[in-house]
Amino acid sequence: MAEARPGAASDNGVDLFGFLARFAPLIFLFVLMAIFSLLEPRFLSSINLFNVMRQVSITGLLAIGMTFVILTAGIDLSVGSLLAFAGLVAAAVAKGGMQDRFTVGEGGVGYGWELAALAAILVGVVGGLIQGVSITRLKVPPFVVTLGGMSVFRGAALLFAAGGPISGFEPGFTWWGQGKIGPVPVPVIIFLVCGLIAHIVLRYTRYGRQIYAVGGNPEAARLSGLNVTWIICSVYVIMGFFAGLGSFVLAARLNSAEAVAGTGYELTVIASVVIGGTSLFGGVGTIFGTIVGSFLIGVLLNGLVIMNVSSYIQQIIIGVIIVLAVAFDTFAKSRRKRV
Repeated sequence: MAEARPGAASDNGVDLFGFLARFAPLIFLFVLMAIFSLLEPRFLSSINLFNVMRQVSITGLLAIGMTFVILTAGIDLSVGSLLAFAGLVAAAVAKGGMQDRFTVGEGGVGYGWELAALAAILVGVVGGLIQGVSITRLKVPPFVVTLGGMSVFRGAALLFAAGGPISGFEPGFTWWGQGKIGPVPVPVIIFLVCGLIAHIVLRYTRYGRQIYAVGGNPEAARLSGLNVTWIICSVYVIMGFFAGLGSFVLAARLNSAEAVAGTGYELTVIASVVIGGTSLFGGVGTIFGTIVGSFLIGVLLNGLVIMNVSSYIQQIIIGVIIVLAVAFDTFAKSRRKRV
């Protein structure tokens, strides 16, 4: 009779650790919602829940792109800065230039929300491409490249708008951030649709399998004939696309774009991805987990705000959660190797 492997579930038993590793974020989300609803009845009001979903949608879009990056064992610290720069470019296009930057409504000429959205996405994609090429061709670590990008894009945003905001867009523009389809805010629909498409790409396409292969073992992927350089570069382009899209939605929601937008977003975005089960070591993770992680962070921050917890303490809590999530991921990885 074969001896059971240490730590493995028996044939008739349940692998409790494996179950928790897979569903812990979802369980924690429901537990958080139950706790906050008991402490503050207003938490479960439809107004507050839709507000949480609307807030999560922006960082959630960035988290979808970050999932592609982290699956290849990369990182992008520039997402907040790139979002700010792309948002200002989109706002300038929507206003028809900088001369009517403070005109409210339809006072400026403008080029329409279509070109504004295209401009935001284009800036994001180009920014992601530059970073991807720097990482793959110059062989500079992603942490260093994107840390530099965080400073470069923030400086570009400040220079572009001279440190000031651009505000007052026409209704067609702001609908993408403030409008609703039925009771559901438009940003939430955009987030969920993008999440569904990203899930299909990662799970059911050859490209998605290649991303997992590169993240799991880049050398083995290279020896298997995969173009590792192109794949790594492409995920930063995808990240740039979602930064551009998120910048457009954020500017539409706030009816304003400014150089300080997205400050600190990189922390929230990375936390959402890691808490959702995507390994910082690459090769493991899902879009579903990222969506759950995004809602979990959103629920946690919203609940703390309702309970009047200081924003400084909120930052401490998010930082601790990231450390605990990575520690759990490290333990899970070592356990999988032993089993």
